[in-house]
Amino acid sequence: MNTPIEPNLPQAPIRTGRPKQAKPRTYTILIVSWIILVGLGIWGAKAYTDYLQLQIKTDIAAQIENQLAAVQEDYQKQIGDLKQSMSADMTQLQSKIDSVNELLSFTKDSASSKTDNSNQLYTQLADVTKKLDDLKKQLDALQ
Repeated sequence: MNTPIEPNLPQAPIRTGRPKQAKPRTYTILIVSWIILVGLGIWGAKAYTDYLQLQIKTDIAAQIENQLAAVQEDYQKQIGDLKQSMSADMTQLQSKIDSVNELLSFTKDSASSKTDNSNQLYTQLADVTKKLDDLKKQLDALQ
């Protein structure tokens, strides 16, 4: 009973000689493909950074526009308040000036010996008071 230890398989032919060399055309195609891929990667990165820069610029412009609008609104409000305050102060000042002028006129009228009526201001005030009362009556009648 002699059985061989090794199975009887057909043996592959043994190569003898030089191995096949790749054609120069294959290397050229690989290099060109690699260059194209690298170029597309660079172009894609550039396009994406340009897109991001544009987005950032528009965001910053919108923020600046909002801030400027808020500052302008605040400035306009402050100017309006200042105008209103100045108007009220000017009205008070004008009232005080009128009071002083009336007092001076009254003093001048009472001190003057040339005029027969030494109380002209008092007379004028009485006339104004009378007209004011008439206007109040007319206003009450209209209501």
